Amino acid sequence: MSNEQARHPADPSIDCRRSGRSGSRDRPAAGCRRGIPTALAVLGAVVVIAGCGASSGGGTGAPPAAVPSGQGSAVAGTPSPNAAAPDPNAPEIGAAGDIPDNQVYVSFTPPRATFTVSVPQGWAQSSAGTATLFTDKFNSVRIDMQPRPAAPDVASVRAQEVPQLQGSVPGFALGDVQSVQRSAGTGVLLTYGATSAPNAVTGKSVTEAVERYEFWRGGQDVMLTLSGPKGADNVDPWRKITDSLRWQQ
Repeated sequence: MSNEQARHPADPSIDCRRSGRSGSRDRPAAGCRRGIPTALAVLGAVVVIAGCGASSGGGTGAPPAAVPSGQGSAVAGTPSPNAAAPDPNAPEIGAAGDIPDNQVYVSFTPPRATFTVSVPQGWAQSSAGTATLFTDKFNSVRIDMQPRPAAPDVASVRAQEVPQLQGSVPGFALGDVQSVQRSAGTGVLLTYGATSAPNAVTGKSVTEAVERYEFWRGGQDVMLTLSGPKGADNVDPWRKITDSLRWQQ
């Protein structure tokens, strides 16, 4: 072994140059001339095979295709930039049965009555015996007057009128009986739940919250029965109506 081979045992180029030495010029051996192109060819084949494997879709290292801006589905939990924002100037939509704040009221005097009361303008008017009824969808105002020798109180309403209503009102569920004060004087308030008559168009019924007020004067008992769907916010309209009662004499 020559000194150069001892110094570079892993360098094949030294062996090739030495194996082809002839005279004063070095010539590589025939095997060495073929070795370099063969190695390059093998390396090229490995690169081609690796490239085919990556393009076949079976690899796990391929990056996902980029989605162009504005296309494809939005990321879950992220609001779409095209979603319409709520309009702060849009009119408020009341719950079902709520009487609007801009409702107009007009004065009404039943036939042969000794009082006046305000009722919602534009509501349908009908009669039921001695009572007058104003309705709008499931809301209603019933006005009735009957002779009564003495003023009702909480005890008499509980003992006499509650049993009558239990036997005549569908779905009757007693709430409370209490004394109230209005412009017309002291009255009695009876609250209860009931099942409404079916709607003429849809045929559906709803559970109603009913407030029945009684005011007495000079042997006449005035009853104001106010009904609306359960959950509707009609506190202010009902207060406006019951506080509008005025005696004529």
